[in-house]
Amino acid sequence: MARVLILVDAADQQEWVETSIELVQGIAALKQAIATFPPDPSSSVRVTVETLSAASLQNFPLGQADRICPLILNLPDFVTFAGREIHRACRNIPDMRRHVEQLGYSTGAGQFWLPIVLTAKGTLYAEAIGTESGGAEVTSSSAFFQPLHLSDHWRQSLYRLGQRLLRSLSAPPATYLLQFGFRGEAICFDRLLPFPAAPAIASLGVQSPDLFACHWLCLTNQPILDLTISSNAAHRVYEPESEAAKLA
Repeated sequence: MARVLILVDAADQQEWVETSIELVQGIAALKQAIATFPPDPSSSVRVTVETLSAASLQNFPLGQADRICPLILNLPDFVTFAGREIHRACRNIPDMRRHVEQLGYSTGAGQFWLPIVLTAKGTLYAEAIGTESGGAEVTSSSAFFQPLHLSDHWRQSLYRLGQRLLRSLSAPPATYLLQFGFRGEAICFDRLLPFPAAPAIASLGVQSPDLFACHWLCLTNQPILDLTISSNAAHRVYEPESEAAKLA
């Protein structure tokens, strides 16, 4: 029996987590992905998921896990898994911003996200995610939406930033969220999240495969041919003048 550990910390007070609602939705979506896309469909091996808090890891037999899948940045150093180094880099936001500035980009606070699906075969860029709050502080998962339409100029700039950043970090296959904002007409980098964090909930029922499924497929080196958006999804367009999104 294969064993997958999803590591979360419900007490994590990152700015986009006000309650445990986001964690519950994210865990459920990742569990569904594990059940839907087993690494070896011809095998009868069952995949079980243990949901733990970071505080309880000290006494947990981590060595019994076949795969560790964190949905948290603040992991103890003794937790060993394939993406440990990229998690450490993303956890240090000031250092990450300095690194991006050395690549020639501006940095600052932002409330938009570009999902980057980094597979073993190449990179796929999903539609951007925005907030109903128009850039104000996010207080619930219902505030996130996808797709947010950006001009081709902004999209290409984000794609180049994402590609250069992940390459410079030797990032392993996973779903990443590049958090960004705007200074007038210019894009500024906020941070990089090495897993489908709360904003990825916007992809559920909208994108196929959703970002949680993409993450699992990347971690297990399974192919992802394309990312599609439902024809029923409401498309919103970013307006630089008001820094808000509206229905197109």
